[in-house]
Amino acid sequence: MNLIKKKTVDLLLDYMSKDPIKHLPKMIDLAETLDRKGMHSSQIAVFRDTIINPDSVWSKFVQNLFAEVEVDCLKKLVECFFVNSTLDNDERERIKEKYDINIPWAILLDPTSACNYQCVGCWAAQYGGKHSLSFETIDSIIKQGKELDIRFYIYSGGEPLVRKADLIKLAEKHKDCYFFAFTNGSLVDDDFCKDLRRVANFTLAFSIEGDEEDTDFRRGKGAYQTVVDNMKLMRSYKLPFGFSTCYHSKNTYDVGSDEFIDTMIDLGCRFAWNFTYMPIGADAVTDLMATAEQRKWMHKRMREIRDTKPIFAMDFWNDGEYTCGCIAGGRRYFHINAAGDVEPCAFVHYSNVNIHDVTLLEALQSPIFRAYRENQPFSRNYMRPCPVLDCPEFIEKVVQESGAHSTDFLKPETVEELTNRTKPVAQKWAETADPIWAEYIKERPEKDRVIK
Repeated sequence: MNLIKKKTVDLLLDYMSKDPIKHLPKMIDLAETLDRKGMHSSQIAVFRDTIINPDSVWSKFVQNLFAEVEVDCLKKLVECFFVNSTLDNDERERIKEKYDINIPWAILLDPTSACNYQCVGCWAAQYGGKHSLSFETIDSIIKQGKELDIRFYIYSGGEPLVRKADLIKLAEKHKDCYFFAFTNGSLVDDDFCKDLRRVANFTLAFSIEGDEEDTDFRRGKGAYQTVVDNMKLMRSYKLPFGFSTCYHSKNTYDVGSDEFIDTMIDLGCRFAWNFTYMPIGADAVTDLMATAEQRKWMHKRMREIRDTKPIFAMDFWNDGEYTCGCIAGGRRYFHINAAGDVEPCAFVHYSNVNIHDVTLLEALQSPIFRAYRENQPFSRNYMRPCPVLDCPEFIEKVVQESGAHSTDFLKPETVEELTNRTKPVAQKWAETADPIWAEYIKERPEKDRVIK
């Protein structure tokens, strides 16, 4: 970061420490200054229009954030995620052009396959503690990632907080990065909250399936109350956190309800990650896949939530219109499992390389990542972004062209065995989503474009 940019960032962070609500207009001005190439000008303009408007739900969101979350945590979030990962991406773009590969802004990795829960329909529940990435390996991944200008690291699993001592050490060591973990919440305690507040660059998303009945159905009796108790604990420490949920055939209307969202907000959640159930693994429960009507409802519901609720909500599948298709394969992120296999996506268990044998740069140059880059977007209908769930012919094509092997720890399966489960659902979703998208781009023709 050059001297002028560093001073601009320092001033931005200083505004956050001193009456941030008053300084919001100046903070947005500084964001525009940092976005020298105008890559985020439209997002910043929307931010300006909504945040400054005192009647906007987003104005309330920001006010709550500054009033209820420790300012050091917010400063580190802005510095590491917003500035380093989003605005300051010149080096990442240079490397991307030099090697003609995808360079993401985030890496998702599994510190361990171990988990203290046995959730229905989760492949990790079958793996046990067979695999783990050592501290040294994760440290090396982060070091190599920073050389590629990647500053955002997400942990999944397994239950990543089985390794919470190591994860705190990594956050301490790499203060110029931001860390995030999906967790069942059962291992959160006072000492860990104190550590999170001290390092300030590490936050959590609690996994929850809706109300107590829905959550305990998949995660076991008492799981819901454990999440609620530990959300309250984190809020008492003024820590930022959110929730993640997997909507499926039995809980979609519950996790999208006003009652559930309002409860999460009242408990202190600042963001929401919504995923839909994927039938990954030979023994996957296919009956849990959401129907086309349920997914259509969730697509509409997410937009209503953003307009009416003070929470930053994302939908990993239904937000393809904003990301112009699939974000995996290194386009925005990729996955490294607990055995070190480098995969395009957490839901694509196929790979050509293992991080114990190659560098991060070599992994991004591997055949399956090349095939992803050449074939993205998988559909011009960005409501159908996923090559597994929406366009299964493409995951077949990518795996076959690249010669990638199955990375499933227990029952390796061919890509055709996987797509046999998803093709019927993909067809029904296409019949539902294509007419919606056709009407959408009539009103917004600029959305009918391809962005690599």
